[in-house]
Amino acid sequence: MKKIGLLSDTHSYLDEKVFEYFEDCDEIWHAGDIGSFDIVEELEAFKPFRAVYGNIDNQKIRRAFPEDLRFECEGVDVWITHIGGYPTRYNRRTRPMIEQHPPKLFICGHSHILKIMADKRYGLLHINPGACGHHGFHKMRTLVRFALEEGQIKDCEVIELGRRGVVR
Repeated sequence: MKKIGLLSDTHSYLDEKVFEYFEDCDEIWHAGDIGSFDIVEELEAFKPFRAVYGNIDNQKIRRAFPEDLRFECEGVDVWITHIGGYPTRYNRRTRPMIEQHPPKLFICGHSHILKIMADKRYGLLHINPGACGHHGFHKMRTLVRFALEEGQIKDCEVIELGRRGVVR
């Protein structure tokens, strides 16, 4: 079993509570719009780290991480991308790939809207962890934790870090 800490849209701000909430996680995944390579370095020093770049990320981050990351973890086919849409509204770029070869777990960021939705048509779980940075229109900063075990996605938790713009 692997416990995963998932975040997105840090936009150059990393709340120190991330380290507390992800302490028991085996890996940290970031769904793009990292914003600063300092965040990459902090998270890589803390736990094994996987990420994709987002639309606001600079060339250094784009050279370090792909636009799409597809891999298997604990028997689960995972696809992470920053801009992907969501069930019934996948974007033009991701829709054909989902139709031809759907993953079991599809993760994206970008919208700053927390969503965890089953897509029965393609037999996948879609997760957008929302945004955990302060930049954007979201009201609450969020993270997601879950576990992967023997081909199953389980124990999904939403964590609220506090309101956007409020630093404690």
